[in-house]
Amino acid sequence: MYVAVPREHEPGERRVALTPDAVGRLGPLGIDVLVESGAGDPASLPDSAYREAGATIVETAAALYEQADIVVRAGRVQAEEVPALREGCVLVGWLWPRTSPELVQALCDRRITAFGMESIPRATRAQRMDALSSQATVSGYRSVVLAAEMLPKFFPMLMTAAGTVAPAKVLVLGAGVAGLQAIATARRLGAVVSAFDTRPVVKEQVESLGASFVEIELAVSGAQDSRGYATALTDEQQAQQQRELERHIADMDVVITTALVPGRPAPRLIPASAVEAMRPGSVIVDLAAETGGNCELTERGETVVREGVTVVGVLNLPAGMPLHASQMYARNIGAVLDHLVKDGELTLDLDDEINADAIITHEGRVTTRLLQTEAA
Repeated sequence: MYVAVPREHEPGERRVALTPDAVGRLGPLGIDVLVESGAGDPASLPDSAYREAGATIVETAAALYEQADIVVRAGRVQAEEVPALREGCVLVGWLWPRTSPELVQALCDRRITAFGMESIPRATRAQRMDALSSQATVSGYRSVVLAAEMLPKFFPMLMTAAGTVAPAKVLVLGAGVAGLQAIATARRLGAVVSAFDTRPVVKEQVESLGASFVEIELAVSGAQDSRGYATALTDEQQAQQQRELERHIADMDVVITTALVPGRPAPRLIPASAVEAMRPGSVIVDLAAETGGNCELTERGETVVREGVTVVGVLNLPAGMPLHASQMYARNIGAVLDHLVKDGELTLDLDDEINADAIITHEGRVTTRLLQTEAA
């Protein structure tokens, strides 16, 4: 069973799907790893490290795909990349089928068995495969580092001969994995941190990290779905949430937004009026920029200054910390391969809880129950 690791070509993508330390763990599964030359270079992982781990270096992508039984990807897969794959092979990577109908059709046309890392259910036995959480950890950490770099003041309180410097005030909107990591990082840097989430169940987690929880009465029933993700608010609830948050936002030096609803545009949490009310020099880091942004003034992929406030809409934050992001993602990929491969043979049970969600296409048809449920 040959598992292939190609180079990623999307602008700014520096991660690699398997790292040398992960290669050695795949041998007992009956897997041989093929790595396209230079695939690990952007993550500071040279070809020599892969050779020492037992991988075979292949010079071109065409030669790599010709031999591959399974192709693993770190970057988002595009529809135009599918024709290069060998018909009937297995693809493991970021597919986002709800918003990528052209990709799903291309995978069906090529009869690819496609396993979507974003579609893995939040089941106990799937925790080691949870790449959304591993990469959100990196995003949450980096969001605070970016904010600290751009904020024209210290994060911690300092008592110096020149006087006392008050600590920065940080508000984190959304207390999922990225939000909790942002809270923990901002606290380690000495900021005074508060957080808001529509799910009251996360209050204890927020407070356990030393942050205060912002209470807003929204009368939301079913604030999270069966997978643990926040559900979408009604227009009326969203307007109320904006009004309540605006008075908190005005007093903040940094606001980090992490609110996402799977398969939908990002909820709008910060209107332009809230940005105008912030102090000049304040910073907003919008982790939802990819899907429209939580802030009205966010520009996708850009860092802009509006009303004296720096609004960061940088995409793919994990790619900016490629070594550790790749190592964490490689462990997720290794767990997926352990799930799919037994004694060097591919074993697919489409009734399995994990496969029923995460296998998007198989033998020319859509198989994920996520799309089938939505279509019904």
